[in-house]
Amino acid sequence: MTKISPKPIKIINEEVKWDKTQTIISKTDIHGTILYMNDAFEEASEYNKIELIGEPHNIIRHPDMPKVAFKVLWNALKKGENFHAIVKNLTRTGRYYWVITDFTVDKNEQGEITGYTGRRKAVPNGVIEKIEPLYKTLLEIEKIKGEKASELYFDAFLKEETKKTYDEFVIDLFQSEIRDTKILEKDNKENKIKKSLNWFFFGDFL
Repeated sequence: MTKISPKPIKIINEEVKWDKTQTIISKTDIHGTILYMNDAFEEASEYNKIELIGEPHNIIRHPDMPKVAFKVLWNALKKGENFHAIVKNLTRTGRYYWVITDFTVDKNEQGEITGYTGRRKAVPNGVIEKIEPLYKTLLEIEKIKGEKASELYFDAFLKEETKKTYDEFVIDLFQSEIRDTKILEKDNKENKIKKSLNWFFFGDFL
């Protein structure tokens, strides 16, 4: 199978435009080779299906992502555990897009792992703002001290600051964002009601 020749991609600090209401779906074999991708994947990654089928999934790995995040992911998948991850991906033109991925493990009738299915949705800005600083710290440690040091810090961070596994941490970030959004929407609604009442009762004086 013909592979895409690796070419340096000029990194552009710009988010690609894609339909964030869509779910990006891909399937890989046990080695991470892409077997299937849907139209939403094409749009977000700026690659077409012919180019990506048969390629390793890490072809869209953004250099801003610390390696330890993928190590935790693969360790879980190899044990047959479903997994959530927040990932910054690289497009064909060097742009980026953030996704929350729900990985599921595909098995045959004998219970053997045959591959993985990833379903990805857009990430709210509030979640990105919380996790991006952590990724930057992990990446800096990785560059200066090595991957092992980055992994040790990541483990310590999860134990000391979150008391959660990475998967639980990701889910908690989204649940917190939903709660914050609902509170904000409630406050905005109450403010609109107050403004309406103020106008109704005191409009002539405002």
